[in-house]
Amino acid sequence: MVIVSRRIIKFFELFTRNSFKIGGIAIFPFIFINPELNMTARLVNHERIHIRQQIELLIIPFYIWYFIEIYRKGYVNNRFEREAYENDNNLMYLKNRKWYSFLKY
Repeated sequence: MVIVSRRIIKFFELFTRNSFKIGGIAIFPFIFINPELNMTARLVNHERIHIRQQIELLIIPFYIWYFIEIYRKGYVNNRFEREAYENDNNLMYLKNRKWYSFLKY
């Protein structure tokens, strides 16, 4: 379910120390989109990839692994973001994606 909410986005931006604007965030089972930015199919697809990753790792372990990867590799270089960024433009990606595809990144 996609929810457009500046308040939720603003809350999560507190954790980024305002170092960048969040366009969207996936918190299973919801996708929150920043109303200040254009809600594109690409953005929603990016967040849907994260939802699939969360399901595969049974949600809580996803967040633990995600934050460990951010701590060690940074936001852009963590495997979950790399998979999502490399495939967010392919709107058919989730239909053909194999389970645990993030492990390739």
